[in-house]
Amino acid sequence: MSERATREETVDVVWSGSWVAERLGVALEGDGELQELLGLALRRNPKRAHLLVSNVLGKHVPQRPSVVHGAGFELGERVRALLGDREARRAVVLGYAETATGLGHAVADGLRDAPYLHSTRRPVAGVEQAGGFEEAHSHATSHLLLPEDRDLLAGGGTGADASVLVLVDDEFSTGNTVLNTIRALHALHPRERYVIVALVDMRSAGDRDRLAVFAAEIGARVDLVTRSTGTVALPDGVLERGQALVAEREAEQAIRAEGSAGAVEDTDSAPVTRVDLDWPAGVPDGGRHGFTPAHRAALEAALPAMADRIAAELGDAAGPAPRRVLVLGFEELMYAPLRLGTALEAALGADAEVRYSTTTRSPVLAVDDPGYAIRTRLVFPAHDDPADGPGDRYAYNVAGAGFDAVVAVVDSTADTPELHAPDGLLARLAEHTGHVLLTVLPSYVPATAAPTGVPGTPTPAPERQEPAVLPEPLRGPDFSSYAPQDVGWLLQDLSDTELEAPTEEREEAIQSGGAHYAESLPVEYQPSAEYQALFTAALEASAARIAHAVGTVTETVLAERGPRPVLVSLARAGTPVGVLMRRWAQHRHGLDLPHYAISIVRGRGIDATALRWLAAHHDPADVVFVDGWTGKGAITRELAAAITEFEASGGPAGFDPEISVLADPGGCVRTYGTREDFLIPSACLNSTVSGLISRTVLRADLVGPDDFHGGKFYRELADSDVSGLFLDTIAARFDEVAGQVEAAAKELLAADRAPTWEGWAAVERISEEYGIHDVNLVKPGVGETTRVLLRRVPWKILAKRGAGADLEHIRLLAEQRGVPVEEVDDLPYSCVGLIHPRFTRGATGADGKAVRGA
Repeated sequence: MSERATREETVDVVWSGSWVAERLGVALEGDGELQELLGLALRRNPKRAHLLVSNVLGKHVPQRPSVVHGAGFELGERVRALLGDREARRAVVLGYAETATGLGHAVADGLRDAPYLHSTRRPVAGVEQAGGFEEAHSHATSHLLLPEDRDLLAGGGTGADASVLVLVDDEFSTGNTVLNTIRALHALHPRERYVIVALVDMRSAGDRDRLAVFAAEIGARVDLVTRSTGTVALPDGVLERGQALVAEREAEQAIRAEGSAGAVEDTDSAPVTRVDLDWPAGVPDGGRHGFTPAHRAALEAALPAMADRIAAELGDAAGPAPRRVLVLGFEELMYAPLRLGTALEAALGADAEVRYSTTTRSPVLAVDDPGYAIRTRLVFPAHDDPADGPGDRYAYNVAGAGFDAVVAVVDSTADTPELHAPDGLLARLAEHTGHVLLTVLPSYVPATAAPTGVPGTPTPAPERQEPAVLPEPLRGPDFSSYAPQDVGWLLQDLSDTELEAPTEEREEAIQSGGAHYAESLPVEYQPSAEYQALFTAALEASAARIAHAVGTVTETVLAERGPRPVLVSLARAGTPVGVLMRRWAQHRHGLDLPHYAISIVRGRGIDATALRWLAAHHDPADVVFVDGWTGKGAITRELAAAITEFEASGGPAGFDPEISVLADPGGCVRTYGTREDFLIPSACLNSTVSGLISRTVLRADLVGPDDFHGGKFYRELADSDVSGLFLDTIAARFDEVAGQVEAAAKELLAADRAPTWEGWAAVERISEEYGIHDVNLVKPGVGETTRVLLRRVPWKILAKRGAGADLEHIRLLAEQRGVPVEEVDDLPYSCVGLIHPRFTRGATGADGKAVRGA
């Protein structure tokens, strides 16, 4: 970005510092560009009332991302020219939190080969600080240095061997912060040269002399690279008069807010859509723990595809395509949103105007006047559980700026209930724009805890080290035919691995103990035209009934686990139900609930890596496990045991093992939509009604200790896919059943819903009565019986006498496979599927019964 283009973006007809200058006599004196770069505002601060507001930093004033990145990049190029190529390759760049984290990173980009680190006010569990310093005029003073690599700040040694340290701040006002930093770091890692970089140098003559004296004292060369220079003229008593003016204006604003509180119009808020960017694995979300040239190369390669995902979601928004888009970062998380903004500028081209800014901790007075730099402010609670406790946070110049869409970018640590609360950031943004997109970047976790004692000593290995970066969820359309916001699959993609085996071979291996059922996949059942027509008819006939159950279970979950539960479906039968529950919450309540699919395997437990991912991104107490239906309750018991084992092994605590289901005919859970055993059409098919995803796979040679369980995406079955049809048909009935759902949910919430385990007792009885002696081979309920006919080797089907249309597809499948259907009385389910006991491929007699000697 040329200097001329930058000036064209920052010049205003009215200087955005004139309001403060006229009232307090504050003046900026310096080169001709100074007033184009800076405006003035006031803040409640006991040390300095005025605030220099940069027009090219991207913190308080939304600006073109290319302008913001270009300002830092050009400074980095000047540092490279100053040092020469050889020294520039050995330099280390340090930026200051929170305001200059993005600027410092852009300077490192301009240097090209320099690693980057920024100070932070966020302690990170298990990471010991390598240094720290104080910022004299800030409202929050303590800066921590938390590099993953402790040698980063050492710079290769001492004296002439040490690398140059480049320190970057947005403004160089007194020099105190930089002096404190150099003093602290020089005591640990002395070096001969430092370079200070800032957008503006506003020091007084005395401050300039003090820096020169300090450099002589430590015996180091200190260079300064800035874009513009000047001074701030402050008349006597300006601090007290500024504080009084702030108090006066805030009191006036409070009176106006109180008077207008009852007159606020009840308008629909903008929708909030979660966008998964597929952030590159292993790349930190910023420089809090260090950012290397290799990280930079990986991020640069991934940026275009991530911007295309955002652009596609913007294009899918209801109404006209947005023309004015804001990419909003989060406090110290400045660089990643900035680079997403630059890539989005390129992706949208002249079709849209992209701006970039970030939220902040800093409280600043807002005055809606063209001569004042902060025209509006949004106030919302902190949403990253800050170490210094809860408090207000701010977004400036967003309200009233005419943004058609806002892309909010946070890290996973900050994706908390507070972010999504009625008074949280997303809700406040939704009041002032047509569409809010949320993208959550994985918070980078260093591979090991920081060393203790002497710098450079090795870190003792903990008993079990977590991977530096957990895998990220897979989303459609790259994995599954579901929309990306519908579900994130906590699975690894095994689509290119041959896992299918004939049903009879699988059954023999499973029953002989030679293999576990999760180590292979059945060949995907391809429905005949007759069966497909039966599915379509069943879907239409049962859509309202299913919509009623979806609404009832969702309302129960919101009442008992709200305000913003995290839906986690047990893949894959639970996934369509989880998507429908998410759609109900969005349709009826405007809630954008996170939804993931996780693998649980009978006899092997739940995916522990997926649980760790959930705990790293959400409060475990908010997780609600979802399944389609219960049979005898085996998975209910499996989940409870797995969660207990997970916590006992040191995994994060707090997960509630209760499952919420659409139908609970077995009486196994407390949270359900119905306890009737009826046909749920998603049980009729396999992948073609579940986003084209296979059943999950767990095999030691494919799934490592830190991997997600596996699954396959059957892209080749796209022509047979009815996943969207299933969802849309049921969702179309939501309004029709809303009144009935409200009444049913109230009744359920007041009722005794304790599990009866009636189904388990029936299964044990049937197992003994039919000589099977293995409850795992008895599959009760319509859904489980369907699975027996599609995936296993069925022996016979028990059908409740008088069961009607709900069993039409069961009878058709049984006829196709030559399996007898036996009508019985006193059955708590509509039907029960019996898997062939003691199966071998020669084990079936003419009567369909097991041959005992086989």
